[in-house]
Amino acid sequence: MWSLRLSKVPPAYIVLAAACAGVFNAALDLTTVVTALPEIMVDLRLTVSDLDRVSWIVTGYLLGYTVAMPLMGRLSDVYGRRRLYLGALVVFSLGTCLVAMAPNLPWLVAFRVVMAVGGGAVVPVTIALTGDLLPPRQRVPALGLVGAAAEMGAVLGPAWGGAVIHFLDWRWIFWLNIPTSLMVAVLLLRVLPSGPVSRSPVDYRGGFLLGLALAVVTVALSRWDEAPWWAAGGLAAGGVLLVVFLWSQQRSPHPIIPLSLFRLPSFSGANATHLLVGAALIIALVNIPLLTATVMGQPALEGAFRLMRLTVAIPVGAVLGGILAARLGHRLPTILGLLMAAMAFYLMSRWGLDVQDPIMTVQLALCGLGFGLVIAPIAAAAVNSVPEGDRGAAAALVTVMRMLGMTLGLAAITSLGTSHFNLLVGGIDLSILNPGYIQEVNRAGMTVFGEFFLAAMGLCLASILPCFLMRDGPD
Repeated sequence: MWSLRLSKVPPAYIVLAAACAGVFNAALDLTTVVTALPEIMVDLRLTVSDLDRVSWIVTGYLLGYTVAMPLMGRLSDVYGRRRLYLGALVVFSLGTCLVAMAPNLPWLVAFRVVMAVGGGAVVPVTIALTGDLLPPRQRVPALGLVGAAAEMGAVLGPAWGGAVIHFLDWRWIFWLNIPTSLMVAVLLLRVLPSGPVSRSPVDYRGGFLLGLALAVVTVALSRWDEAPWWAAGGLAAGGVLLVVFLWSQQRSPHPIIPLSLFRLPSFSGANATHLLVGAALIIALVNIPLLTATVMGQPALEGAFRLMRLTVAIPVGAVLGGILAARLGHRLPTILGLLMAAMAFYLMSRWGLDVQDPIMTVQLALCGLGFGLVIAPIAAAAVNSVPEGDRGAAAALVTVMRMLGMTLGLAAITSLGTSHFNLLVGGIDLSILNPGYIQEVNRAGMTVFGEFFLAAMGLCLASILPCFLMRDGPD
């Protein structure tokens, strides 16, 4: 019976379902470790004073995830999607085995980066594979499913990590990746065609320069609040590396990212939109649990539940955005999603200490739904606008832009928010003679968080402008 039903499914969708399983697994590992951090700290004999080092368990994965995408996307254009996807699964599985056996924190972080290189390769290869297997009108709903798989993995990651460590050791979070990766590999070997292979040379030097530049910028931005002068120097070094990269790409006969792609309005518009969307999204992801735990004085678990009201809506919006974009084109669903997110952020900026449900849930869900709606149209606008041989590079770059936007946004809210809060509380009498100082500090905190949400609203509205460059078909 099941075989009969499966035979009626188009082969392309079977391939994409298997590829999306790998995307889900890679995204799951981006967040699943968050719940396990206390267990990891105890096992590796780390203390609270080591928290800044422990955070690199997450940052390292994000770094490797981002840095791997451009080169791996290009390699899939040259050596074929099947070979690169399976190779990525091998790297991911090797990294996850090493993480499970890591004896200390430095090795754990290093092996997490290895994991992320494989995980980061899976995403652009799957997006490019969608462009290979389906015609333009069918690509958009499929890209919505790819986006939904990635977002759902990130949403369920903390819960999965919590469930595993409840019954098993934290290392089993990583050991359990092996059978899932093996199942995905076996399925893809059966259903994924080898595809065309160009065998054209790969600009490894360009890939190294771009990866190094992104790594330097990411590290610098992540340390901005702790060492601003050092971070500024890192940003300057990253800028120099980016200039050198662009210079090398102009002279390379086979560039890792053909700069000519940016002459395509739809491609440039999609990347600019995704950069601003990433910056707005990170404001929500960071500040909702932080607001709940600090100013509102609620348990950390309550902050996680409030954030889930937003994140659960993202994959729903991703699927819906794919369906709408197939009927209405790329531009209109993107604008609709950005307006929904902007409205939600405006309403959230007006929250008081007494905000309650159902108002909170509705506004958070509206925000998540808006962010979800833009995923498929933006990816489709980028992939559909480039020649067939550049789809891997295009898919990688549009994904990297969102990650870079999240990094920039995180650095901004960390540094600017801290300084502004200190300014607001600087004139408050914190002595015991002023028993109302806690309320005054909380009001100052609500002011800062409200301004964060207004900034996110502004980013959503600003991102509407470049999305007008996005076309509904090839440029």
